[in-house]
Amino acid sequence: MSENPVTLVLIPGLLSDGIVWEHAEAHFEKTMPVSIPDLFTQDSIHQMAVDVLEQNPGQLAVAGHSMGARVAFDMIALAPERIERVALLDTGFHPLGENEMPVREELIKLAHDDGMEALLARWLPPMVHPSRLEDPAIMKPLTDMVLRRNAEIHERQVRALIGRRDAGKMLATINCPTLVAVGRQDGFSPVSQHEDIAEMIPNAKLVIFEDAGHFAPFERPEIVTAALAEWLSGD
Repeated sequence: MSENPVTLVLIPGLLSDGIVWEHAEAHFEKTMPVSIPDLFTQDSIHQMAVDVLEQNPGQLAVAGHSMGARVAFDMIALAPERIERVALLDTGFHPLGENEMPVREELIKLAHDDGMEALLARWLPPMVHPSRLEDPAIMKPLTDMVLRRNAEIHERQVRALIGRRDAGKMLATINCPTLVAVGRQDGFSPVSQHEDIAEMIPNAKLVIFEDAGHFAPFERPEIVTAALAEWLSGD
């Protein structure tokens, strides 16, 4: 890494905030600047990327979880010279899928018509390793996190995801140290998808977090932070 200070930017996913990254933030803020951006006001992935770049000047090490990795792709496209390294966790690279729109629209409608509690009950459980669904240490913070949002924020972020870029076209152009990582039991963004991403990015390293679902950074924080530490210290 360069001699100038590098800011570690930890980008949350859909409906998420710093809770997802709390272990990594506490670990890395001892040795480097750490930033966790707010993605609740923008209406596109592109604008999210623009704002994160503007709010974090200088050289960046960017780790994105889920939607946050989609933001990282746009940051690389906008300012590749500023991204020293990138970590892509529990995410994807495809554009809007053929059968994706009806599911997205249904969840948008559910949040508006029946409230965030109804959305939470439908959306959150599949995102977590099944063995942790009764664990209050995992489910209560994630539940509280989602309920801090509202239907308008949910719709805005989902519309941004609907309009996301086809990142597959730019993966081969990523030439910085890259970590591709996923929970073994991530049913939303499966391991096979990350194997594809790692194959398309030159010299990317693939890490699979055992006993973890989609919220791997929160479910298995110690092993995720360890993987990020190795990524940050590598060439």
